[in-house]
Parts: sequence; structure tokens; C-alpha cells
Amino acid sequence: MKNFLYLLSGFFLLFVFTANAQKKTYGAPQKPAKLVKVTIAKKITVSVPEDFTVMPDEGIASKYPAARKPLGVYTSPNGQIDFSVSEKPTTFIPKDLPLVKDIYKASILRMFSDVQFIRDEIRTINKKDMIVFEFVSTVKDENPNSNKAPIKKYSIVQYYLKGGNVTIFTFNSPALLKDKWQPLAQEIMNSVKIN
Repeated sequence: MKNFLYLLSGFFLLFVFTANAQKKTYGAPQKPAKLVKVTIAKKITVSVPEDFTVMPDEGIASKYPAARKPLGVYTSPNGQIDFSVSEKPTTFIPKDLPLVKDIYKASILRMFSDVQFIRDEIRTINKKDMIVFEFVSTVKDENPNSNKAPIKKYSIVQYYLKGGNVTIFTFNSPALLKDKWQPLAQEIMNSVKIN
């Protein structure tokens, strides 16, 4: 009987430790995260959670493969949640914002199997007009023989046009964490300042 109680208490402790480890693995903030201001490319500041770190170049190359490297990528300790800033040349000018919004929305819809928009608007953020999309996306494996589960992500993407460039701000997390991260994600995206 004594051995059974030891075994039972061992399983209970293992369950408690596993449950706590899973909470941390999923990246949900355990308490309201403190935001710290960071500078990106000398002209952009944003507030990110204090435990986010700059993603190293090799991480950027594998997670964000593109001809142009992002200006900056910050990631959570477990690597599940990212904030990135990139810049691309464009021929559009700020007065084209409504047209550009429609183009980018169509591009987002083509990129994923399914998109549920939460916000789709042009907003003024710190005195700058930006296109803002907040959405949950799903990517399904189109192979009928595949048994892979769809990948669902929660994202906020903001676009700013000026001087022949479009600056793109992106926050991504697993859709499973949307409810826990959404208020903080909105705070991060509202903290973007461009000089």
C-alpha cells in the first residue's frame, strides 16, 4: 500500500510539472508582460515584451526567406511568437492607401487556405496613416493523402507608405494563443512610431 501511495504521489507531481511546462511551452504570458521600447533601423521605434530577443540571422533566413532581409525580428523565448519589420520598394504613394489596402487584402486571401478578418481598415497610429489587417489564417495541406493538421495563426499586419517604400509591421502567434496575446499584440502594434 505504501509503495502504491509513493507511486500515486509521483504521478501527481509529474502531472503538475508537465502541466506547468506545457503552459510555458505554448507561450502564453503568465502575467502582463512589461513592454520595452526598441529602435529598428534608426527611424522606427516600437515597444516589445521585455523577454523578446532579436532573432539571429540564421533564424531569420530559415523563418523569413526573402530576397530582402527584414529590418528587424524580435521573438519570444520559445520562438513561437514574432514581431517583424520589413521594407520593400513601391511605386504607390500615401494617397493610394485605399487601393493598396484592397491589393494587400487580396494577397492575404491568396496566401492562405482560409482567412477570418477581425479588422480590415486604414487607421492613424502615432500620426501616421496605416493599413491594418488583424486576422486568423489557416493553411491546409492540399495533398489528399496527407494527415497533417492545418496550421492556424493569429496575425496583425500594418503597412505604411512613404518615400517609395512600404514598411510592413507583422505580429504572429499560434491561433491557439490568440485570446491571451491579442490585447498585448494590439498594444505592440499601436506603439509603432516612424520618424
